[in-house]
Parts: sequence; structure tokens; C-alpha cells
Amino acid sequence: MPQDRGTCGRRQRQMFWSLLLCLLLSPCMGFFPSFWSKVLILSFDSYTHQYITEQAIIKVSLEVLRDTTKQRDLQGEKNIYLGRGFWRAVRDVVNSNADVDLKSATKDNPVYHFDSERIDDSIAKLREFWTRIILSVRAKEYAGARHSLGQLFHALQDFYSHSNWVEMGKKSIYLHLLQPDEPAVPVAKEDTPTCKDCFTLTCRNNLLPTLKNSNLLTTGYTTSSSFPFKPKGKCSHGGFLDKSRLLSATGGINKDTTSSIFSPHHYLHVEAAGLAAIATQTALRDLKDTVGPKAFLKLFSVRQAPALVFVMDTTGSMFEEITAARLRAHSIIQSRASRAEQPGTFLLVPFHDPEFGPVHEADDPNQFMEHMETLMALGGGDEPEMCFSAIQLALSRSPPESEIFVFTDASPKDAHLFDAVKALALEKRSKITFLLTEEQTQKSSRRKRSSKKPLSPDRFSLYSSLSLVSGGMAVFTTNSDIHKVSTIVEDNTAVDKVTLFRAKSDPELMSVHSFRVDSSVENIILHITGTMSECILTSPSDKRQSILREQGHLAELEHFQGFYRIKLLPPVQAGQWKLQAKSDDHLTFTVIGDSSVDFLYYFATVTNNTHPGLARVEGSPVAGAPAFLVLTVTGQSSPPEGSFYATLLGAEGESLQEVKLNQSSSVPAHGLEELVGFVDYVPTVPFSVQLAGLDSRGKKLERVSTEKIQPTHVQIKMMSTPQLIPGHHTVVSFTIYNHGPAQLFNITADDDWGYLLTRGPHRLFVKEQGSSDAEVSLLTPATAQAGATVTLTLTVHTLNSLESNYAVAFLTVVPMDADRSPPSCSAAWIQSDCLQDCTKSSWRVSLVVSDDVHSGLAALQMQKGGGVLTVFSKPPPMEDSFEEALPDLEHQRPHKNKTTGHHRHHHHRTARLRTGESPLNVSLWRLASSQPLWVVYKSSCCSAQAELLVWDKAGNMKRCILTSDQQRGQSDTTTETSGTGRAALTGIVFLLVGLLWSPLM
Repeated sequence: MPQDRGTCGRRQRQMFWSLLLCLLLSPCMGFFPSFWSKVLILSFDSYTHQYITEQAIIKVSLEVLRDTTKQRDLQGEKNIYLGRGFWRAVRDVVNSNADVDLKSATKDNPVYHFDSERIDDSIAKLREFWTRIILSVRAKEYAGARHSLGQLFHALQDFYSHSNWVEMGKKSIYLHLLQPDEPAVPVAKEDTPTCKDCFTLTCRNNLLPTLKNSNLLTTGYTTSSSFPFKPKGKCSHGGFLDKSRLLSATGGINKDTTSSIFSPHHYLHVEAAGLAAIATQTALRDLKDTVGPKAFLKLFSVRQAPALVFVMDTTGSMFEEITAARLRAHSIIQSRASRAEQPGTFLLVPFHDPEFGPVHEADDPNQFMEHMETLMALGGGDEPEMCFSAIQLALSRSPPESEIFVFTDASPKDAHLFDAVKALALEKRSKITFLLTEEQTQKSSRRKRSSKKPLSPDRFSLYSSLSLVSGGMAVFTTNSDIHKVSTIVEDNTAVDKVTLFRAKSDPELMSVHSFRVDSSVENIILHITGTMSECILTSPSDKRQSILREQGHLAELEHFQGFYRIKLLPPVQAGQWKLQAKSDDHLTFTVIGDSSVDFLYYFATVTNNTHPGLARVEGSPVAGAPAFLVLTVTGQSSPPEGSFYATLLGAEGESLQEVKLNQSSSVPAHGLEELVGFVDYVPTVPFSVQLAGLDSRGKKLERVSTEKIQPTHVQIKMMSTPQLIPGHHTVVSFTIYNHGPAQLFNITADDDWGYLLTRGPHRLFVKEQGSSDAEVSLLTPATAQAGATVTLTLTVHTLNSLESNYAVAFLTVVPMDADRSPPSCSAAWIQSDCLQDCTKSSWRVSLVVSDDVHSGLAALQMQKGGGVLTVFSKPPPMEDSFEEALPDLEHQRPHKNKTTGHHRHHHHRTARLRTGESPLNVSLWRLASSQPLWVVYKSSCCSAQAELLVWDKAGNMKRCILTSDQQRGQSDTTTETSGTGRAALTGIVFLLVGLLWSPLM
């Protein structure tokens, strides 16, 4: 046994099991992070952050999908197809949520958990997250938005578990947390006692009655918080080994679990979790209304086809490649036109030397084709080009698990970016495939190379390495074959593409590989790169076909220089297939097919003694150390217990270790199944993960990940991921952990916007089994776009070996003076003559809509209601003459003064809105930032309530509830109200408002 797997591995396993035992006796903060936290503390009936978040995203996504597609039958169905990308997006949010409990920068900070009566600071943090989310979604930076959304959900859910909101008898959610204009509940002052002593595990009635009588909020203090110290008479968080519970007032108030050992108010856990769930769903619905349903579905990749990403060399020798890419893109767009899924994201990044970019991104396939049509193969120059710079841009802007296709015939001029690009590809699980044309005798003259040095025979070696690590391919072909070879683009970007087998073989007499086909897989294709002299395919029934020499009934072959495409002929027999190949060169084999059954995975370790749970490993796992494999099966109805296991596969597909998977059901419906297995030691060589087991019908199936995991003895962890402020410096701290002997490390930083002040490499010495802290600085330009996401990549290398690791952070640009205050709605008058027969009566209400902060009004939309809303840029007539003065012209047109027949000096704009219509963009009306709008809503009494959404230019939203009954409208605060506000029917005299505004016009 190697020393690193023996000595180091035994030491870390002993530490691991000691830590696990400690966790069973440890307190926690907030609802526990995930299902596996419940396993660790044996509290299986507790609600977790993971469960609350997953259920909310599924519920609201189905609502939005139903409303946008008009498929009413989606409601209530258990196995609606949402797509693999959706589950990956949900995992991003869930992991970000859990990280608040697990990462050192946030786990002990009371502001992130509504602890230690830091309620006002926690509310400010919530609103900061909300601003980041809106800015990121509007900038189409969905990865950054999901990260901020997970953090927001964690703090929002913790409020109901850590505060006395439930104990105060509140049955609805606290709207003020995210809506500044909603009424606030005062917080108990520092010298106000909040709890009395409790000497039992269950603490009933330990909150002082004065809190409820005075309507005061409080939250528990914890010993894990470095600040502030618990004052005498204050409540503790509570739970076993929480030392603060022993200080006056003893006991605690948390409702994190149903276990009295961890939660003194465990008997209120269900109520707290219920309100946390409603608050999470409400925030999601408000997010949908703020960014629009299309952007909301894009954020969660609901039914999104895989992204189509082209990185194109545009030098003069690339005419054939550009033409092939253009034709292939058109074919893919045509094939997607008839499918129910959204068309997906399309990206094009051109490059040559010395320029690369810009990124042409489009959701509209026609717009993307316009970009493709403008590509021209022009110019020339030295043979190396800025290829990695373009790939880095493509990776930063494309969704996770994208297929990126690079067309070039030149080596990279920017090879120093290889590590950063590899790290980003592994972090996002995106495959990079190179289509390389290398007929240099014909191309060299067209490139007009100024250098006479001979071209290196291994100039494409970095491309081959990157494709192998990321799970893509490096195909060496010719101009004449490039169009047909580019069919791999279409093969790999099909919806529901899964990988059945992936391996590389060294030159030998005959290599033998096998792969399993199950009944759920269709359109099975083998891609083989290299040059074969023999290839024999054998079916499960032992029928054989010599692929290179004969046409048979098993498969058909397309062969081009350096590439073989073998398609199995239907009907394809389910079972174990065998492939034998002979070559004098390296070969890579990939078997793909179409199936909804696939898997996602990550490696995790048990967290520290404060927050029980499994923390996702950043970067590559530690070689020889124990770890957990967390694996999610998608598109699969509930299989038999214990029907799945994982295998860690070596480079040639050989088994390195089997991992037994334990079944859970964090989300029992919708085709999602979460499994966890214990890995006794992580292999010391590169490996991939294979899922094997039985489908819902008891038939065997296999899936394999394509990327190669690179085990290592060094880790790099980001300690903080702050927001970026235009015109300011930002420091990002990180820690290097050395799990091997003492040695020197090189640290390199990179970002995709060029904000870093220094890239490195920086040299750092770390002692044996030690760690060392470091930091990097970024300067964000004053002109930086709000909402832009900067992808920061850190890589660490040992100086005397090939070991390395990486960490990736997504930093959002947020202006310092960001507007976080929504617009306001003030009712001027209401008139109702509703009779017993509602069809013969009507009601109407008039509002003043304004934004008094900085941004100004942007848009209005009728969300609910059966009436008509009329919008005025100036005060309309009083109700007596309103009917006569209603405009009868098109939206957003200047209107004449009906009294004089002349245009007013300031154009008087009006528009009408009905429920279901697109938002009215009033920013086109060129209103002053403080200028209000006047709206009049009229409806039949058969529709007694309406809902108006108002946005300002910063993206803040106000939800104005209009009712035919003024008193009911004022007091409507039920938990079903999803809202950022209601029309405060204040009784303002409408004429007075008009008179006050008139002198300003």
C-alpha cells in the first residue's frame, strides 16, 4: 500500500470517525442544512434547509411553467419533466444555502443566522442579497444569482427558527424582512430581559410575557458567535453543549429540529418550518414577478435545451470551419423548433491574435444565427492564437454542464491560462471539444506566418489534455471532412444526452471494453478518436460485426480522418455490449444516448463540531482520505431500496473502488432521488464516477461521468466572497491546506474581467499537515456594470510534483448606493356602488404611484383583476368627469387636451392595462426620477380585488392590492398574500395631490 494511502489515510480516517462521533453530540444553528444532517443526529422527522428550499423551488417553478405554457394539468402531477439542468440549478441553490452553515466566513456570524438580536443587521443583509439577485438575473449572470439566492433563503428561513415570531402567536410571515415599506416590529433593547431560566431540555414558557405584550422581537445568543457576548437575562439559542444555555437566562428558544436535545422549543418546529416554507415560496413568487417568468425559468434552467457554445478561430485559414459551424448551428436550431423545451442559450466567442471576444450571447436562435452570419475568416499572422482566453470567456458566460466546441487550426498563444480554464471547466462540469484541422501545407500560406520556425508536433497537447480532463474530445481532421465531423456537435447537444461509457486506451494489440444499454436509452452513438486497424462490436446475444470491414445489422459507420462515428441500428438490444479495438495510437471511446435517467454528484466531508452536515468539497478531493459521495439520480421513479451503487473508474475504464449508496428521499417525487455513499479512501490516480444499479422496473442500467477527477494532497478554500463595489478595492481571502509533506506552493489567480491587481504566481511555504492564509485584491472600475459577475479562479501547484487544485468564486458587482426601496402606492379616492347583483354595479379606485428614492418608475403590470387600469402622466379629472375624459387612443401616445384641442406643454401620456398583458414600460415616457403617475382602476363588482405590480429602474417591486372595500384592503395580511406591499388607502384627497404637483410641472 502506498505511504500516502496508508499513513496519511489511516490518520485522516481516525480523525474522520472521531469527528463524526463528536457531531452526534453537537449543537447547530438554523434548520439543519440537509437530509444527511438528520441522519447524523437521528432526527428524521425534522425539516431541513434543503427540504424547504427544494420544495419551494419545485412548487413555484411548476406554477410558472403552468402559467406560461397554459398547461393547467401540470398542477399536482408528480413526475413532470423539468430537465437535468433544473436539478443542477436546484443543487446550486441548496449547496449555497448549506454553505452559510458550513463556511468559516459565515457559520459563526450572527448576521447570517438572525442570532444574538442582530435583527436589523440581518434584515439589511437579506436586502443586500435581494439586490444582488435582481442585478445578477437582469445581467443574465444566473450562477451568481443562484449563489445569492441560497444565502438569502438560509437567513430568511433561520428567522422563523431562531426568533420568537412563532411564540408571539404570529400566523403569517414577516413581510418587513424583505419589504422596507411593510410595518416593522420593534426589537428588544440590549438592557431588556427576554427569557427566564429553564433547567430542562424542553423549555416551555421561558420567554418573558412582556415580549408578547409589548410586541417585541428577540433571537437567541450562541457561544459559537464571536460577537456579541450574551447579556444577562437574554435568551440562548440552546441545545446540547451550547454553553450559553448555562448562563442566565438558562435554556434556549431555537426550533431547528424536533429533538429536545438540540432544540428547546422543538414542539414549535413544524410551525416555524411552515412559515419558513411560505416565506421562501413568497420570495420566489416576488422574484418571478420582478424579473419576469421567462428570466425566472432561465434562472432555474426549467426545460432548457443544452447550451450551444462555439469558440471560433476567425483567421483567414478558417473559412471551411466557420461554414461548417454555421450549417451545424442552423441544423440544431431547426431540430429544436418543434420541441416543448426552451431553445436554450446560444454563445459565440470569436478569437484570433491579439484579440478575442466579444461574447455574442442570445436566447433567440435567429439572433444567434445573425451573429454566425457575420463571422468572416479574415487576416492572418503568427500561428499561435488567443484560444484559451476565448474559452475562458465562453466558460464564464455559459451555463453549467455546457458543451463547448472549439474550431481552430492554431496552437494557443495564451498557454498560461491553461490551469484557470481547466479549473473553470471542472467547476462547471462543462465539456470542451476541439475540432482541429491541421493541413499545414495548405494553410501556412493563407496564415502568412511571419515566423519561419518549424511547428512543434505536440503544439496541440494542451488541447488534448483539456478535452480529456473535461470529458470532451480532441478530433484531428481535415478541411474536407470538417462539416461531416461536426455532427458531433449535434450528437452532444441533444436534449437528455447521457454517457454510457468513457475511456482512453493506450496503443496495444487489442483493447477490450464493455458498456451496458438499458431499455430507457435511445439513439446510441459511439464516438472514437484516433486511428483503428480493427474494430469488432458484439451484442448481448453474442452477434458480432467487424465495423471497419463489413456492413452488418448491428451498427453503421461514418469514418473520417481521425474520427469514427458508429450508430447502433434499432431496435437496440438491451444488455452488455462489447467493443474490441486495435490501434498503434491512443484511442478515446465515448458511448452516448438519449435518456431522462442520469445523475449529478459531488464529494463531501463531515463538517466541524458546530454544524452537523456534509460540506461539499471545493475543487478536487484529497487523495487517500475518506470522503462521502453525494449522488442525485434524476428522471427516475422510486427504485427498490439499495438498488444503486457507484464505481470509481480509472483512465481505461477499470474499477478502482465500489461505493455502496444509501437511499434517501429529500424530494420523493418529480423523478429525483438522493443517495450517499462512504468512500473509504479517495483514489490517488485520476478517476471518473459510474452509477450502476436497477431502474424502476428492476432492469440494470449504467451511467458514467465524463470529466476526470484529479485527486491531490493540497486544497485551496475561499474564506470570503464579498461583493464588488465600482471604484473600490476588494480583498478576497483564502487558505491553503497541505495534506502532504512540508513544501513550497505556487498560487496563481485569474479573473475574466481583468480586475485583479496581481495574477501571480505567488510562492507560499506550508508546513506538513498545515495551512496558510493568503489574499488577493481586485480593483473594480467605476464604470463596472451593476449585476456583472466576475469569475475569480485560484489555482495552487506544488513545486516538486504535478499535484494541483483550484477554487472558483463568482463575485457580483453591486453599486454602493444601490436603491433597495420599492415604489409606493397611495390611494386618493375609492368609489363603490356594489349591489347584490354584482353584474349591474362597479367600483373604482385611484392611486398615486411614485418612487421617491433615486431610480424613478420603470414599469407597471396588472397581475390580477377583471377590470381596466388607466395610467396618466398627469392628474386625471375627478371622478365626476372621469368617464368623459377617458382616453381612447393607443398606448404611450401624446394626448390632446380635450378642453382646448391643443397639445399640452408637457405631453400628457395615457395607457390602459388589463390582466395578462405585458408590463407597460413607462421609462420610455421620460419621467423625472421623482415624478409620480396617476392610475385609475375600474372593475365590475363581480371582481372585488385586483393586483398591480410597479417596478422602479433599480428592479425593486411594489405589489399594490386594490379592493372594492377599503377596510378589507387595509387589513389584508394573510399568509396567502404574496407581496411586497399593499396600497395604503390613506384617504388623500386626489385634487390636493394634483394641485401640489401642478406647480412643479
